[in-house]
Amino acid sequence: MNLAGIRDRLLLQEDLNFLLTNRVPRIALTRFMGWFSQIRNPWVCRASIAAWRLFTELDLSEAKATHFESLHACFTRELKPGARTVDMAPGVLASPCDAIVGACGPVDAGMVLQAKGSPYRMQDLFGAAARAAPFEGGTYVTLRLTSSMYHRFHAPCDGRIQHVSYISGDTWNVNPIALKRVRALFCRNERAVIRMQSCDGTPLALVPVAAILVASIRLHFLNVLLHLRWTGPNEMPCDHAVAKGQELGWFEHGSTIIVFAPPGVRLAPDIESGEHIRMGQALMTLP
Repeated sequence: MNLAGIRDRLLLQEDLNFLLTNRVPRIALTRFMGWFSQIRNPWVCRASIAAWRLFTELDLSEAKATHFESLHACFTRELKPGARTVDMAPGVLASPCDAIVGACGPVDAGMVLQAKGSPYRMQDLFGAAARAAPFEGGTYVTLRLTSSMYHRFHAPCDGRIQHVSYISGDTWNVNPIALKRVRALFCRNERAVIRMQSCDGTPLALVPVAAILVASIRLHFLNVLLHLRWTGPNEMPCDHAVAKGQELGWFEHGSTIIVFAPPGVRLAPDIESGEHIRMGQALMTLP
């Protein structure tokens, strides 16, 4: 097959993937998945996990539990003690989750990249220019969680959670194919903007973005489950102390977390697009 034929075949596969994961009743399917995953039946659970393994490289060897009462329990599984090592160096911001690194780099004139050649406005993601202002000229990194990954996320440093903004929205898939085709996708999907401050006063933001079959974000420090039927409040001030590596919450499935830091903070040396990272590894370094 010549190069043109290979290119056409790849485009056809992308078209099919986009059609099957986006040109569907996304919100209805997401709500159905939320209901189905909660069914507590051993036969349903085992069959669902077996089907899941057909499409992903699901590895449960690190899971704390050996049996699950529902598909939801498997999605949101805890890990065995010691399964992740948190970089405790004072000048290091640790990765909040297991992920594949997506677009990352400097924030330039309020713009960041969703994918190569596809910028979006930071203030649209945050929902307000004032929320985004501390990170102008700073650094961002996009962390994509696949469906088979560990779905819990953790504090990148010692500090305090100060505010959460919940922004309802759509449930587009967040895989690379959709990111190339849907303009400002992250700004369209359901998301939470978690603003915090490190112990030395450095402002940080974590933006968990939900997606198709996800659309539920559990935040332990507020004891809430944010989802498409959430009626509010949408602005939730808080003052909650967290320690580096402390669990903050989880996704009901796989999705994305975008981390923002102010000027002076840099990406850790090994962080670049396409790299796999584990929760606790060095993500950024403070001045």
